[in-house]
Amino acid sequence: MKATVIGAGLAGCEAAYQLAKRGVAVTLREMKPQKMSPAHTSEYFAELVCSNSLRGAGLENAVGLLKEELRRLDSVILRAADATRVEAGGALAVDRFGFSQYVTEAIRNHPNITVVEGEATELPEGQVVVATGPLTSDAMAEHLMGLIGGESSTLHFFDAAAPLVAFESIDLSRAWFASRYDKGTADYINCALEKDEYQAFWRELCGAEEAEVHGFEDKSVFEGCMPVEVMARRGEDTLRYGPLKPRGLKDPTTGREPYAVVQLRRDNAEGSIYNLVGFQTHLKFGEQKRVFSMIPALHDAEYVRCGVMHRNTYLDSPRLLDRYYQLRSRPEITFAGQMTGVEGYVESAASGFLAGVELARRMLGLPPVDFPRETAIGALGLYVSDHTVGDFQPMNINFGIIAPLDHRVRGKRNKNMEISNRSLAILDGLRDEILRGCTAET
Repeated sequence: MKATVIGAGLAGCEAAYQLAKRGVAVTLREMKPQKMSPAHTSEYFAELVCSNSLRGAGLENAVGLLKEELRRLDSVILRAADATRVEAGGALAVDRFGFSQYVTEAIRNHPNITVVEGEATELPEGQVVVATGPLTSDAMAEHLMGLIGGESSTLHFFDAAAPLVAFESIDLSRAWFASRYDKGTADYINCALEKDEYQAFWRELCGAEEAEVHGFEDKSVFEGCMPVEVMARRGEDTLRYGPLKPRGLKDPTTGREPYAVVQLRRDNAEGSIYNLVGFQTHLKFGEQKRVFSMIPALHDAEYVRCGVMHRNTYLDSPRLLDRYYQLRSRPEITFAGQMTGVEGYVESAASGFLAGVELARRMLGLPPVDFPRETAIGALGLYVSDHTVGDFQPMNINFGIIAPLDHRVRGKRNKNMEISNRSLAILDGLRDEILRGCTAET
């Protein structure tokens, strides 16, 4: 049994791993390092282009549930995340490079996976998983459009990444370590702004010069990655109720909540690099340094990487794909990752997991698992394949697309926890079947 996976991002690596551990011989095609996309810089697989956070870790969060589902079912991406975790309060954040190195070694060392470097410009014969990501090369994108129906089959939005700064360049006399509401350990560096400082910063941010991005319009930005300057233009207080909200953070020098707070989160295990939380941007590099230096603790910050912006392309999946991420018109072709319209690192891994598991089962002559809507993994597959969806948009996992409870529970947190516990109980009952055919290889 043989299959080809194209693309060694989070989705492609997860799909390849799930196929391989079920005895399928996998050829994994990856164009790096021979050719790099506009957003990639590392030779390693599963490169984290934007944030180093996999978001909330608790089961009261839908993404926390999705992570726990994957963890219990032996996801290589979650194993890597847990092994390279850095403290980030209630979130699961990872050492960016350590994470990619872990995944790369796990994939390259698997006896059933053969890595072939170099750009793939067309699909091979046989079973194939396309996980080339939202930055699919022009040649492959053109080939895919010819297979599935032309430009009308694709959509796009713009994505942005936040700047990274060197820890030693942060003025800690104007900042302090803490997590919001003292949740977890003191994992964030908090940079306070008083009212006059915030207002001056906000005015300069609104008027700062943006880098030209072909075809960019504010309405084309995915809401979860909204550039900070776009958010600022919505109103003076928008940032104070968003990424700069001071709630649950008391400045130890004053004993009170500041007017606004910029949080920095550790980006590597050594703690030598921090990222500006919520500061995705497409300002010109010089403007980023000028405006962000108005944050008192960052007045002399050294930028390891400035924020960048790029166009992400995704499929009109409800028209094209089924719940297993198979192309309806060509069932030997399966898609996975952000190009299917799932948004986020964990969601991409989940799509690769489901695609890999279900493809392996088809090749083994086993019936599909049919992950139900009561699970986060199943809910994502059903969302992207729901032909009743009108204006299809990229989607993070959320409790709104998971099947509701059949009874009332008081309190949103309690309700979410019960939904999560229900899902995990279902998956525990299906676990032996899901792992059927797996080898002991890890």
